[in-house]
Amino acid sequence: MKTILIVGGAGYIGSHMVKMLMRSGYHVVTLDNLATGYRDAVSGGDFVFGDTADKLGLDSLFSGYTIDGVMHFASFIQVGESVQHPSKYYQNNVAATLNLLDAMVAHHIPALIFSSSAAIFGEPAYTPIDEQHPKQPINPYGLSKWMIEQILADYDQAYGLKSVCLRYFNAAGADPEGQLGERHEPETHLIPLVLQAASGRRQAITVFGQDYDTPDGTCIRDYIHINDLCQAHLLALEYLFQGGNSTAYNLGNGSGFSVTEVIEVAKQVTHKPIEVVMGERRMGDPARLVADSKQIQTQLGWQPQYADLATIVAHAWQWETRT
Repeated sequence: MKTILIVGGAGYIGSHMVKMLMRSGYHVVTLDNLATGYRDAVSGGDFVFGDTADKLGLDSLFSGYTIDGVMHFASFIQVGESVQHPSKYYQNNVAATLNLLDAMVAHHIPALIFSSSAAIFGEPAYTPIDEQHPKQPINPYGLSKWMIEQILADYDQAYGLKSVCLRYFNAAGADPEGQLGERHEPETHLIPLVLQAASGRRQAITVFGQDYDTPDGTCIRDYIHINDLCQAHLLALEYLFQGGNSTAYNLGNGSGFSVTEVIEVAKQVTHKPIEVVMGERRMGDPARLVADSKQIQTQLGWQPQYADLATIVAHAWQWETRT
């Protein structure tokens, strides 16, 4: 049984990954400082309270366990906050990640799956966005992710550390069994915000801009179900264990949905009224962000199982209305 360290395993994506890895026969160790995660979201395995900023703590962890591979989810992710507080993002997303990489090299751990982001691409030159699209991030969050991708290429060349960088578009939905879901504070993702308006936890949902060059004037985004995202991580991990070379993949459904479409589907799924407030455009919001995921489908055999927007919303609604 291989042992996988999940850094940030108490967060939204990490907690779903812990559950999937355990179901797949892996022993899981979660490292999390619970700054944005929840201890009760970690459904099993070993839990270590700690931080990648703590070099001695990392050395102790890697000395105490025989780790076969690492998945890194412990990044700050709010674009707006990264613009206001770039130091926070570079300290955690870059400097602390370097601590993790150095500990992996020192303890001869050969495989890393890294949560990257579509934010590395910046304003899209074309859509759908493939892996060869220019990397021109326009905020510190996107820059921090692109920096680590480039650092990983150097660590592979110098130290033989193999990695797969997975560039998420919009992770969405919740555990189909209702055990896990999104618990961001504050919440910034569209689908849970819309569902909070449907459940009454939020008065209304604000639509930022309705004059984009899209069929209904609202922004189009590519939503990928959290379980499909985790399945891609599992395939990437097994690819590295089979001797695969370092690489990067874009992760999305390959089809986008507008803000208006998401709201309409949410009304159909929930059978609830959803109050909508029209707001001004937000700076830096592209009209369309849609992934070309053919590369991971062709090379690793990944296929989204929950590509239907209504299913994604229904699973998120099950979580929103849990008792």
